[in-house]
Amino acid sequence: MAIRFRVLGAAGRDNALHVEVDSGHAVRRLLFDCGEGCLSALTAGEVQAIDHVFFSHFHMDHVAGFDGFFRMNFAREGDSNRIWGPPGTGKILHHRFRSYLWNLHENLGATWRVSDIGEMEIRTWRYELPEAFETAHEEAAMVRDGLMILDEEDFTVEAMALDHLTASMAYKVTEKTRWNIDPQRLAALGLKPGPWLKTLKDRAALPDDAMVEGRSAGELRAELLVPTPGDSVAYLTDFLLDEATAEKVRRWLAGCRRMVCESQYRAVDLELAQKNYHMTADQVAALARDAGVEELVLIHVSSRYLREDRAALLAEAREIFPAARFPDGWGE
Repeated sequence: MAIRFRVLGAAGRDNALHVEVDSGHAVRRLLFDCGEGCLSALTAGEVQAIDHVFFSHFHMDHVAGFDGFFRMNFAREGDSNRIWGPPGTGKILHHRFRSYLWNLHENLGATWRVSDIGEMEIRTWRYELPEAFETAHEEAAMVRDGLMILDEEDFTVEAMALDHLTASMAYKVTEKTRWNIDPQRLAALGLKPGPWLKTLKDRAALPDDAMVEGRSAGELRAELLVPTPGDSVAYLTDFLLDEATAEKVRRWLAGCRRMVCESQYRAVDLELAQKNYHMTADQVAALARDAGVEELVLIHVSSRYLREDRAALLAEAREIFPAARFPDGWGE
């Protein structure tokens, strides 16, 4: 299993994050935000393979590229037409769906589901292409389990609402713990490898009191299974980082390996950052340091900065958190 990610877009321009969760038997593809021009870094096949789109908020620089995504996928059938975002997402996307002329759609069967991530529940609406997306079909609301919004076989996605004078959602993707067989312990117990080991890993299919190879499944799990924590990456953008928010986010990021985070401004422009509910490089670096992440990738840098200023911005971050970097291709 592995998590691979690419920052889309250029320095000083709109950015997005493309994440692939590779379990070894399947790859799930996630897109976080969809700014103007960001999808040009992906092939048509990669865009059409995206399973979930997660919006932080709906300012233009985070959604301006959505029309290109929708154009390539509007008639896609299956369960991959899933969009998530802060409260109001369902209404905003309904307007986007309805903003086109639909008169050649009757024989197309695509269904889209859009979810508002609220503090206590997730509300979801279904939109049907054969209806020209005219009706918003509200589905049963789902009570949130903590910060969890998506729980798939191999990974989870959590979301936290932050303050950008509107709700701006931060997201964290975490692979589930992998359970591997210790071959030395297996040999010491005089047991041979076989298909039964795969069954042993499945706690739902095989209760602890079931007998396997002359022993209880629970006993064998305790003897043979070794946990390996999964990979993780967090995406955070556009919010005011005050003391209370820093503490909340720090706790949430504890144990997260990599952090992809906006760094709109240099430290000298702190007043401007606070006015616009953004962050400075030194603030982001301190957050990464205090959260104990392994790597910090700085994105969403203001267009006011030229190459030399961007280099200085990165240097400010590295003074506090040496493992900070720009995305590949931005230059340092």
